[in-house]
Amino acid sequence: MKKHLLPLLVALVALPGLAEASCYASYKAKRDNPLKLHFGVAEVGDNQCTKEAAAKALAPRLEKEGWHLLSIVAMIPEEKLGEVKADAGKYFLRY
Repeated sequence: MKKHLLPLLVALVALPGLAEASCYASYKAKRDNPLKLHFGVAEVGDNQCTKEAAAKALAPRLEKEGWHLLSIVAMIPEEKLGEVKADAGKYFLRY
């Protein structure tokens, strides 16, 4: 009977981590006076894996730091993050 409990326990421990999977969005943002633009990549929750949902999640985060979200450029799979890291520079996973 104990042999059957181990896989169940392992599954139960792993499930919370799976529930918190994330998506990544590349975006463009700006500040005024003086005008500054930046391209970045941000992590959003797995229930925010569309451009529209990512924009709703990310805009308030950026606004707190004085940035205005211009657009969500693309949703990026985790395995492709390395391809955009250099482009995002200091704004890679900052917000």
